[in-house]
Amino acid sequence: MFSGEAEIQARRKTLSVLQDEAKRVLDAARDLSALFNSVLNDDFKNVQESVERITKIEEDVENLRRMLTRELAEIGTMILNREDVLRAAYEVEEIAGYITSVAFRLANIKIQSLRNSNLRSEVIAVIDIAVEMVQRLNEVVRALTINPTVAIDLAQSVQKLERQMDTRFRALIIRVMNEIDSVKDAIMLKDILERVETMADRCMTASDSITIIALGY
Repeated sequence: MFSGEAEIQARRKTLSVLQDEAKRVLDAARDLSALFNSVLNDDFKNVQESVERITKIEEDVENLRRMLTRELAEIGTMILNREDVLRAAYEVEEIAGYITSVAFRLANIKIQSLRNSNLRSEVIAVIDIAVEMVQRLNEVVRALTINPTVAIDLAQSVQKLERQMDTRFRALIIRVMNEIDSVKDAIMLKDILERVETMADRCMTASDSITIIALGY
């Protein structure tokens, strides 16, 4: 086998694991959106099931990242940008961690204050943007093995969504502090929204790392 062919196969193998990792994170993000709807509807059974699934997914993502670490160690210097690939894998894993932390807090928040306010649709919108960012990130990762140029173009859509998130997040935080009477509920919801916003930031960071990988292909 030519060394060039060996490198191509090694890249495909490592990127396949990264794709699996991104796909599992997307599954968790979709579950997060469903979890919030279950919280609003007082569907405790579905809330608990969603939290359990998200927690399991975080474990799966960690295992995939470890697998990727082993693969890259075995391949050695065959892939010149292996540090970039591993960095992206850690960043994707970090997104899963934030999803789990948001899910845990949503499962334990007293939602009555939010239900009685006009903030419900805005919170849903912020969560939906974060989920869409994870979806776009997943598309960026998948595009790497097909057409790196497409991956670079798709990464720009993640950046656009991140700007939308910043705008909505800043406006919503002000409303939460002004419109929710319970200080405890306001602080809890603020913490949840900050974690959702950080999750979106991590999507942007991971997208940037994948762009760097694409430039090297």
